[in-house]
Amino acid sequence: MNYYAHETAVIDEGCIIGENSKIWHFTHIMPNCTIGKKCNIGQNCVISPDVILGDNVKVQNNVSIYTGVTCEDDVFLGPSMVFTNVINPRSAVVRRDQYLKTTVKKGASIGANATIVCGHDIGEYAFVGAGAVVTKTVPAFALVVGNPAKQIGWVSEYGHRLEFNELNTASCIETGDIYKIENDSVSKITE
Repeated sequence: MNYYAHETAVIDEGCIIGENSKIWHFTHIMPNCTIGKKCNIGQNCVISPDVILGDNVKVQNNVSIYTGVTCEDDVFLGPSMVFTNVINPRSAVVRRDQYLKTTVKKGASIGANATIVCGHDIGEYAFVGAGAVVTKTVPAFALVVGNPAKQIGWVSEYGHRLEFNELNTASCIETGDIYKIENDSVSKITE
């Protein structure tokens, strides 16, 4: 075993877990999940069947990740945030064939107690604020907050607010990287 799992963690058959990953107390990894290298999955989490987590994904305590979710590398999932996988769940109606997929792209962060309604992807390096309820796709580098979540700005790869000038460029206060906004889309143009 090239990863750590606390003795109270339950890991079902068919899972692939990358080296140097850590799985903490009372967490259940259900069948056929793929968990990348150097992931950290906190206490009391549920990772449902067939979920895919890339490398270096940080899953904080009390997070539920349901079937249909893929998180790319370097994703951060804040405490008690949750994904859904059915738009109109009913206890008496089986809708397993109607699960919608959600992808959280590289480097995105989702804050504590946020909810991601299924079928809405989170773009690269986007930042979903604590308690937000995401009901539509979030663009790359977007900062969204509230219920329903609304975009209030843009962030850098390091999570700092970007303030665009008259040339439609902005720099990250931590790295100095330059970003450009064009057609309501942000991209990094220097490193």
